[in-house]
Amino acid sequence: MEINDLAPQPAAPAPTTFGTAALDGPALDTAALARAVRGPVLLPGDDGYDGYDAERTGFQLANPHRPAVVVGAAGADDVVAAVRFAGAHGLPVAVQATGHGLAAGTDGGLLITTRRMARVTVDPVGRTARAEAGAVWGQVVEAATPHGLAPLNGSSPGVGVISYTLGGGVGVLARTYGYAADHVRAVDLVTADGRLRHLTAEGDPELFGALLGGGHGLGVVTAMEFALMPVARLYGGQLVFGAEHLDDVLAAYLRWTGTVPDELTSSVALIAYPDLPQLPERLRGRHLAHVRIAYTGSAERGEQLVAPLRAVGPRVSDDLREMPYEESHTIHRDPSDPHAYDGDNALLSDLDAAALRRVARLTGPAAPAMCVVQLNHLGGALAARSGAGTVGHRAARYALRVLSPLQGDDLGTVRALHAEALAAVEPWRLGRSVNFLFGRHGERPDAAEVARSVHDADARRRLAALKSRLDPRDLFRFHPAAAATRERTPAVA
Repeated sequence: MEINDLAPQPAAPAPTTFGTAALDGPALDTAALARAVRGPVLLPGDDGYDGYDAERTGFQLANPHRPAVVVGAAGADDVVAAVRFAGAHGLPVAVQATGHGLAAGTDGGLLITTRRMARVTVDPVGRTARAEAGAVWGQVVEAATPHGLAPLNGSSPGVGVISYTLGGGVGVLARTYGYAADHVRAVDLVTADGRLRHLTAEGDPELFGALLGGGHGLGVVTAMEFALMPVARLYGGQLVFGAEHLDDVLAAYLRWTGTVPDELTSSVALIAYPDLPQLPERLRGRHLAHVRIAYTGSAERGEQLVAPLRAVGPRVSDDLREMPYEESHTIHRDPSDPHAYDGDNALLSDLDAAALRRVARLTGPAAPAMCVVQLNHLGGALAARSGAGTVGHRAARYALRVLSPLQGDDLGTVRALHAEALAAVEPWRLGRSVNFLFGRHGERPDAAEVARSVHDADARRRLAALKSRLDPRDLFRFHPAAAATRERTPAVA
């Protein structure tokens, strides 16, 4: 998901006239901005295939950006120029790569899109990769696998590298190697003063660590260097069970996660599929449990480990197999077509089967909106404080995620459903993962609570202090945890 895109809605600016946009302050000299950058500078009304609407719209189609000006950055110098321009004119700044996260409402602000900055390089000897701001995980997997290496990518090859990692990054190899943020070697960051900084744990440990798991509107990342893992193959795939076995699957899965080694990363997804002709016959109108497996050990040992799950009963499908790592995206089969959606999550210290069955009933076929529920097994290397970052709630044993596609004006219904489902696991709730916040949560009545739930109090204090020092005018205010930061460091006009 795109952490840079998730945002509380800023207060509406006092309108003054600038072409078709409402801005505060003097009219903007966008001609000067266009001369300063190599990429396009687009305004509302600039139409066409590569026009304003196409540039501002990402994978998440709910509430796309509506900025006063868009800079399609072609390189780090363009980002520097855009940030300096925004600072000079008092414009808030948002960033979008693929737009998988919330497309924040940047009305009256400046949007930097980074999709043109998509270069990926691999150092097979040093086992590292460098990705620019617009690169996606599929590119890194493609570049790394010929060398027998794998990145700590997520389940979807189309998700942006940078924002995923800034949020922590729980991926296919999570329990074996930990968070993607724990393995970052260097970050190139443009701060609110328009300065491009090269950050490492040795050179600036405070800011470097704050970015990795914090993000927190501290600037625009233009590139990142991170470690690759010596993984060329996996034993993995899905076991899919029908509704008649759902209760037994959930109970068995919870028992099973207490027995598996750290080399095995898994999740179970509950999906009540609508009865639509465009869906495959085996899915249409069914409530299914998809158990996803990724194991770095041998296929023989993998077969032994999954035997207790197979013993639950017959499967709708069972495609567990040994696969080259470049096929790891087939384990989850995330949707590739842009759509509108909203979602919330809870990081849990533990969970019992009765609570999980209640979640399944609330979000099943009788629910007022379609809901995809996913329970990720955490722990293992995720619990180790091996990195310099600020990833919150590492003690969590599970992450429970709820997500719904949006149809028209059903956001209120969807959020009420999600709140009811997550209330079932409240006794074990530690907080939230910023990577699994999908939607304009800054507009919720409980936005401050949502923001606080991402980190503990000490991390929030440290991040707020950095925010106050590096971005006192709150230029980078579009972040899901910004409300908690702003409680301690109000924006300076």
